[in-house]
Amino acid sequence: MGAVGGGEYAEMGDVNDYELSHYVREALKSAVSGDTDEYDQIIGNMHHNLRLVPDEVAMLETILRGLSGAISHIDVVHHRSLLSSISTMSLWNYGPDVMDALVELVVALASSSGKYVDLCLDMLVSNFIPPYNFLEILKQPRGLAKKDQVLSRVHYALKRVADLVPLAPSRLEQIGRERVPNVFAKEAQIVVYVENMLMLESGDMGELVGNTMIFELVNRLIDLDMEIGWDEVLQDDTTNKGIFEMELEDMARPVDETEMDMDEPQREYTGRKVLWSNVAAQKLDTLMLLTFDHLQAAYKNGRLLQVFEALLQSFQSTVLNVYKSKFAQFVMFYACSLDPEDCGMQFVSRLLEIFSSTVYPQDWRMSAVAYLASYLSRAKFLSDLYVTIRLESIVDWCYQYSENQSGEINPKNYRVFYAGCQAIMYVLCFRLRSIMDTPLLKSKLSIMPLEQIFKHGLNPLEVCLPSIVEEFLHQAKVACLFRVSGTFAFHDLLESDLSRAFGGFERLDMFFPFDPYLLKKSDSYIRPNFMYWKMVRNSSYDEEDDDDYEEGVSDEDEDNHHVVSNGSGPMKFEDDDDDELDMKLNEMSITPRDSFMYGNDKRKKMQMPSRIRPSTSPESL
Repeated sequence: MGAVGGGEYAEMGDVNDYELSHYVREALKSAVSGDTDEYDQIIGNMHHNLRLVPDEVAMLETILRGLSGAISHIDVVHHRSLLSSISTMSLWNYGPDVMDALVELVVALASSSGKYVDLCLDMLVSNFIPPYNFLEILKQPRGLAKKDQVLSRVHYALKRVADLVPLAPSRLEQIGRERVPNVFAKEAQIVVYVENMLMLESGDMGELVGNTMIFELVNRLIDLDMEIGWDEVLQDDTTNKGIFEMELEDMARPVDETEMDMDEPQREYTGRKVLWSNVAAQKLDTLMLLTFDHLQAAYKNGRLLQVFEALLQSFQSTVLNVYKSKFAQFVMFYACSLDPEDCGMQFVSRLLEIFSSTVYPQDWRMSAVAYLASYLSRAKFLSDLYVTIRLESIVDWCYQYSENQSGEINPKNYRVFYAGCQAIMYVLCFRLRSIMDTPLLKSKLSIMPLEQIFKHGLNPLEVCLPSIVEEFLHQAKVACLFRVSGTFAFHDLLESDLSRAFGGFERLDMFFPFDPYLLKKSDSYIRPNFMYWKMVRNSSYDEEDDDDYEEGVSDEDEDNHHVVSNGSGPMKFEDDDDDELDMKLNEMSITPRDSFMYGNDKRKKMQMPSRIRPSTSPESL
């Protein structure tokens, strides 16, 4: 057996399994007593990993299998170099036979003693990340085949260790968190690592480590999101423009001559010069694509609710507290689009709970109502009925709050209230016309105390973002929402710049997180379910039709509203029975017939803005 380390490799036929195990055991024992020659020869063979000839491959496989049979003789103190060699071996460097022998050794070592569990788990998790020299090969078929060979064995070994060592899953959670590549790692390394995290979540160990994998995934999405600064995505021409105007301008952006030879998908994205070249955005785009695929698979397999519970917890503890995140939050939007009646309801209920409860910090509550308003406005898969019912919850809170306040305008003291008022206006900017076109919903909206809220002494119309106030009042005027004896209740405000008078740092600084999604590869998952402002604007009204609409409202039409207001409380129906109305509303579907759940393909033709136009416009910055 001296030939093992001397460069003259023994023929495999000359050494049987028993002789090899005996040789390895004796080498380990000798090392403890100070004789390390044969032990060093074993270590030397384990360090061979590049351009191995067949005899070297056979010898390495044989040594690894011999070590598996001599686990009880490995000592944590005297065999540190051996343990170090095992921990640094990469499955990516070997063929199937050596990989199998190495996996067998790692599983045997982990199950032999608790003191080796961390070493073995760390070694396996380290194989989630391909060596640098494999990154380009991963783009080729042979690279993908190699990846499958490696990862299938890694996950098999992790499952074996978890079955044999009860504490292994908890240790795996921590090691998995510690090993996640940072945002500066190569995209391929981050992607493969995330693929492994998602494999753990959906695999046999999902019940044990799945939640942790989801939490770490969301953390990585947020980290990448934060690498894309607002100064990178805001355009130079946004000064003094409101959020609605900017989005429309993007939709109408002329095609550059350099784009004329491109196909439509390419042409659509050339305007996003910053995001196109932004490395963090490209990485985030790829991870979002992986995440959307994972959610879709979970939905098809009946696991979406289980995954969503972890997502919702992660959202509340991480995403909700991130100031003006840009894209990571769309993981929630897409999950809700897959299952509006369960996931969507949980999401909305949690946001309403946070907004209305004083247990949570003010910033949380403001962020929650911004998310809620943005979701209700942009989610194409939500029916007008569902939006109206949820909007009523925000209105009721704002009304009750205002009834208990009599102070002067002060955004610092009443930030949550103003955030709620702005949310109400934002939702109605998107949904008012469709609500008014449905008699039952129109009646429901008419009895909400909107006028009392907006005319309160706290005067939210002076504090909320001017572009939202102006658009809301304009639509309200067109829809005759606040008519008293034929006169628009907010006429003077609509025609003046009063809402711009309250400026500076005291103005309500809000954002609506589900603004148009502008990551190229993963956009196809969001677009069919998303309501763009252009769609609302085109279907609501044209500027030249406003006067005609108002002139067409007669005294008889005013009477048909069946609404009276005493100026101090919610408006009430004179003739309609509230219980009957609620019963009719409850009979209507939560999900509209033209949603994705009913197979409407028209939405697939929608176009998205070519450049990012966040609602954090200069007026709010």
